[in-house]
Amino acid sequence: MPTIGTLNENLLHAALKERYARPGGGVEVKLHGYVVDVARDDLWIEIQTSNVWHIKRKLAVLADHHPVRLVLPVALEKWIVKVGPDGESLPGRRKSPKRGAVASVFRELVSIPHLFAHPDFSLAVLLIQEEEVRANDASHNWRRKGWGTVERRLIGVVEERLFETPGDLAALLPAALTEPFTARQLAAALDQPVWLAHKMIYCLRAMGELAPAGKTGRSTTYVRVAAAS
Repeated sequence: MPTIGTLNENLLHAALKERYARPGGGVEVKLHGYVVDVARDDLWIEIQTSNVWHIKRKLAVLADHHPVRLVLPVALEKWIVKVGPDGESLPGRRKSPKRGAVASVFRELVSIPHLFAHPDFSLAVLLIQEEEVRANDASHNWRRKGWGTVERRLIGVVEERLFETPGDLAALLPAALTEPFTARQLAAALDQPVWLAHKMIYCLRAMGELAPAGKTGRSTTYVRVAAAS
């Protein structure tokens, strides 16, 4: 019989929950009005495979009662698997040319930058290998000619990175990045899109780790707070 919260659980979430569960602890435990993925005596763990915005209040409430860790998986390597109309046959499997990076989590952290000021909140970023399963539905996902993601499967965990303070996240700024810098310069140094650099800057400013330092043309420049003081 499925437990609370598992009826619509995806395979990736289930695999990561199993990874963090410990003997004597609990999974899908109801605490302070919420269901917590993994509960230990020393730590409560929430695993989110997308849309952190939906659980930002939950994280804040739980952190007021117990040490809480948010786990975010990032696909370092991904294989695309296409399944037929029967959901089983495999029209194709290929490796995606895209590689994830730790900095990718800033697309989700824009919802919760304030939480890093809480002494009982931390973040674990898992760099993983995964399969993304796609099925064809002509009524959706026109950009992929009807192919939409229906499941994510964990193949393996390559590395886990722990972030406990705003300074830990600020350390992701490239050491060779010359200050002051623009979002475009940060994106180039990270080898990431400019939109992601903007999200990183937004988060680090909200955490007190970056400060504006003027303009270069029409672009705002930034410096690390330590450099600005």
